[in-house]
Amino acid sequence: MSKKLEEMSLKEFWQLFPIFLVEHNKEWTQWYEKERRIILSLLPNKSIKRISHIGSTAILGIWAKNIVDILIEVNGRADLDIVKNILINNGWLCMNMNEARITLNKGYTEQGFAEKVFHLHIRIIGDNDELFFRDYLNEHKEIAKEYETLKLSIWKKFEHDRDGYTNAKTDFINKYTDLAKSEYEGRY
Repeated sequence: MSKKLEEMSLKEFWQLFPIFLVEHNKEWTQWYEKERRIILSLLPNKSIKRISHIGSTAILGIWAKNIVDILIEVNGRADLDIVKNILINNGWLCMNMNEARITLNKGYTEQGFAEKVFHLHIRIIGDNDELFFRDYLNEHKEIAKEYETLKLSIWKKFEHDRDGYTNAKTDFINKYTDLAKSEYEGRY
């Protein structure tokens, strides 16, 4: 009998859910749109300010983890809990939570990844650096390709270390997010 996801150590979790990259899949946008509609049908309109497709699956033409990231921006702290509780009651798993950010996942099973996997980032309005990074890379294809090259170069090294993988990308992401914020001042 396999362990429940909540009972796994981080090492066991990363073994079951390794980092893996695949070529860009045009269906990711459709996955996002369908999941967005489902999420919006569950949540009170007054709680949500914006819902967006973020992460590498939202950057056209680059390799990415086969996981669609979604950002929900809510009005305030109380809405974080409202949204989290509704989604947990509808099949999402809470993976991380603090005062201003909640991360939920869908598509993680005791046997590994499901066919469609989602990471849902619930934040207070304005905590949305990922939008700047996404748009900058979509508008600067050469930078998007540099990001893809970086990810491909660290993939195997951090295959079972999600934190290491994320940390190895941080300087690149911060550099271009900062550039985007200065270029797109007032956009979001």
